[in-house]
Amino acid sequence: MSIWRFYIILRTLLTYGLDELIPERFQKWHFKLARRLIFWLRNRYPNDPVEVRLRLALQSLGPVFVKFGQMLSTRRDLLPLEISQELRLLQDKVNPFDGEQARQLIEKAWKVDSLDEYLSYFEVEPLASASIAQVHAAQLKDDSGFSHKDIVIKVIRPGITETMRADVELMKTMARVLAKLLPDGKRLRPIEVVKEYQKTLFDELDLMREAANTIQLKRNFSDSKSLYVPAVHSDLCRNNVMVMERIYGIPVGDIEALEAQNTNMKLLAERGVEIFFTQVFRDSFFHADMHPGNIFVSTENPDDPMYIGIDCGIVGTLNKNDKRYLADNFIAFFNRDYRKVAELHVDSGWVPRDTNVEDFEFAIRTVCEPIFEKPLAEISFGHVLLNLFNTARRFQMEVQPQLVLLQKTLLYIEGLGRQLYPQLDLWKTAKPFLENWVKQQVGLPAIFNAVKENAPFWGEKLPEIPDLVYDALKNQKAQQAQQQALLKLLEQRQKQQNKLLPQIGHIAAISAVLIYCLKDNWHLSLALLAAAVICWAMSKRK
Repeated sequence: MSIWRFYIILRTLLTYGLDELIPERFQKWHFKLARRLIFWLRNRYPNDPVEVRLRLALQSLGPVFVKFGQMLSTRRDLLPLEISQELRLLQDKVNPFDGEQARQLIEKAWKVDSLDEYLSYFEVEPLASASIAQVHAAQLKDDSGFSHKDIVIKVIRPGITETMRADVELMKTMARVLAKLLPDGKRLRPIEVVKEYQKTLFDELDLMREAANTIQLKRNFSDSKSLYVPAVHSDLCRNNVMVMERIYGIPVGDIEALEAQNTNMKLLAERGVEIFFTQVFRDSFFHADMHPGNIFVSTENPDDPMYIGIDCGIVGTLNKNDKRYLADNFIAFFNRDYRKVAELHVDSGWVPRDTNVEDFEFAIRTVCEPIFEKPLAEISFGHVLLNLFNTARRFQMEVQPQLVLLQKTLLYIEGLGRQLYPQLDLWKTAKPFLENWVKQQVGLPAIFNAVKENAPFWGEKLPEIPDLVYDALKNQKAQQAQQQALLKLLEQRQKQQNKLLPQIGHIAAISAVLIYCLKDNWHLSLALLAAAVICWAMSKRK
């Protein structure tokens, strides 16, 4: 299955002529020979621009490749402008499946003969269509009991699970090969990364999980002026169908529309950074698919803009240790304390324990120092990422699979900030937030919060403490009696051994004399005599 899927991918890439994207310096003689040997796979779309062919190829290969294209669409610093603009269509302009088929899937999920039982209106033409699902506008009946009558219904594409499973199996096979063949295979941990990616992909197929994620994110930002999350009609949600409030806003990637309504772009970009760090460090629960197709901007107050977030199918979490190490790393980085950054990487085990901290510090400074106090527009993140990768390889830094989602989300946020407000100083915007968070984690406020959180537990256990103390003292007394009994037993065995050793020595000495006298075997007699001496010496020593 993996071999066949690999052939399908190769065939798709070549029939769309994407071998043209490979730089000339990498097209060695063996590459050109292999390309000529596959003569039946020719470019069938020679008249279409290469960026259009790239989008169509990724779209035809399925959701795994569409996700990759969505991430690339935010990286205008890494790709030519025409390619990144074309890939933006993958965010919500993927070819839809038949709307009538979507209606049938919803009716089957709700176990009704007709949607008219719940809806007064259903739009067969989808509002948006993405790699895994598509969305239809609808309106609930007045007597439905729900507060939001205008809704959208998200429906999973039929048959998408098999395609994704085939792609993931191929990725696993390639990961196993890379882990064995690449010199950096152990450090990059491709097998663990693919497993983590597999989990997030298949979690996205369960819309009940997405509904729960959306409700959690809405609760986390219930009083926020920065982010609004639409309400979910959980009673109508199923594994392949999700119903939520319809929102009206401007896609965050539509810069012209945002500027036309005089949106405060600087504040909007800063709030995007604030939302990201709030989700990661305050809530340990972050939206991990924040490409522009999932982010809108409210039109209500352009001077005080608010984001609207949808599609919470992929979320990430961090444990306390990773979160604390990340915060300390960010703050040390913002303060240009590269020595601290190096030490933190060693302490956390992200680099080997025997790493030379001074050399590692110098390498980090060489990469990071040139980008400080510069707006996003003046930073070449492609160059920075290449240097960071070379530094990681030099110092055997292992990839952390649990942080892959976070790294991807940070790239989304940085790319979004670059589009909205290229003059944004990412470091100055994030530094105060992180410093304030760290202050809340240490000192008296942190102790007070810890006591407050654990108060219900201790309140429940307090009446049991006298009984627990009594039981502990009673058990300790019993253990002391057992220890004394064991000591007496050991003493008895020691005495028996002390008596036994001299007896063995006597027997060995007598045997030595008899063997010498009767057998005239002085070698064996000498050995037995030596054994007797050793036994006597050991008995005296004890």
